[in-house]
Amino acid sequence: MRYILMHREKAVAEIELDELSNIINIHEVYAPEHLPVGTAVKNTADKNSLARWWAKRSIPASRSGLREALDALNMSVPQELLVKCYGLSLSDQYWVSPKDSSLSWSDINFFEHNFSEDVGNLLFGYGGVSESMSLVSPDNTSDGQLIKKWKIADGKRVLIKGGSNPYQQEPLCEAIASKIADRLGIYHVEYKIIWENDKPFSVCDDFINSETELVSAYHIMRIEKKPNNLSEYEFYIKLCESLCVQDIRKQIEKMLVLDFIIGNEDRHFNNFGLIRNAVTLEWVGCAPVFDCGTSLWYNTQESLIKPLSPSLPSKPFRKTHGEQIQLVTDFSWVNADKLKGIGEEINDILSESAYISDERRKVLCGAVRRRIELLDKIVMKQNGDI
Repeated sequence: MRYILMHREKAVAEIELDELSNIINIHEVYAPEHLPVGTAVKNTADKNSLARWWAKRSIPASRSGLREALDALNMSVPQELLVKCYGLSLSDQYWVSPKDSSLSWSDINFFEHNFSEDVGNLLFGYGGVSESMSLVSPDNTSDGQLIKKWKIADGKRVLIKGGSNPYQQEPLCEAIASKIADRLGIYHVEYKIIWENDKPFSVCDDFINSETELVSAYHIMRIEKKPNNLSEYEFYIKLCESLCVQDIRKQIEKMLVLDFIIGNEDRHFNNFGLIRNAVTLEWVGCAPVFDCGTSLWYNTQESLIKPLSPSLPSKPFRKTHGEQIQLVTDFSWVNADKLKGIGEEINDILSESAYISDERRKVLCGAVRRRIELLDKIVMKQNGDI
């Protein structure tokens, strides 16, 4: 079936989807400048890149609870859910309209209109399939492996995200990372904790609105081919600077410092990036730091936690935090005094969860304290104080 790929009210390209909602053809490109970032080649669309972008828009196959939900809906792959919501998202302004349809962005976008929570509830294992359920939901286009759902609360679009066994710790890590970032003045998404069915979930407001969109670092780095003489780190900085993004190096360094403190293991190229104005195509700046759940040894037995290990794994620019923190050139904004008493806040957050034993809580609080002390030594060494 043929669809028009839309960017808000702008018709971008005519595409053809197969029965599983995969892009199999691009028939015409109307507005190449509005193609998703990283999918254009020489003023037209690269079919493979656009198909990959569209496929990644769907729920990843590894999402907890997805297989059961798809079976209940009699679907084989998550891409089938995409067209049920016209590909609409709460992260950007792209969508697809059946060719010759009279649908308009102003009539259906999720930023200004209510949406169904049926898919989100199904992914959470609540309820079942019924004839009255609606599949018009931003949950069809949410990424990540952990269970999550969008909800409208007090007029705001909020994302609710769960954790994984055995410690259900990821939501707690999000809240802890928020506390640390707030103290250090790092631009970040604020996360809070709620409890449902005796499990913790993180909650945050959508930081994208009806005129902006998140463009991941992954897609930024597909704008052009990386030259051999540049590292991925310097290449990303160069690309952002070419887009006139202000203070990009400083903002990335702040993210790396936060990740160092919390021992974030999964800061991949899809969970940080830039914000763009979808109307003017102007770049607004760095996205706030978000998605810090895979940190604080979230799935590591406490007896195996080694906070001072130089081989503590990291992403995306270096394989270990010991190597990655060396990319930071300016620590002048880091004030260790602002982190005094953070252990008590971390302790209070962890103590709310029955999944976290007293022993684990003590180990984690001590581990963060040691990471902060290690960072302080690195700062002093760079300043020539030791």
